[in-house]
Amino acid sequence: MGNREIGWFKSSYSGGGNDQCVECRIAEDAVGVRDSKNRRGPAFAFGSVAWRAFIGGAKAGAFDRR
Repeated sequence: MGNREIGWFKSSYSGGGNDQCVECRIAEDAVGVRDSKNRRGPAFAFGSVAWRAFIGGAKAGAFDRR
């Protein structure tokens, strides 16, 4: 996924300066996800089908804590 620092972003819900979240980067063929506390650590890459399924589940509440 190229340069490890360009194009990463956090959710607007993460608040200012909060490093206890994940960062995402959208590339042409994948979506990268990494831990904001360990930017030099591993990043996961998800294809568009898997990413859309995850976002759909999140919007539907599939991952909400009960």
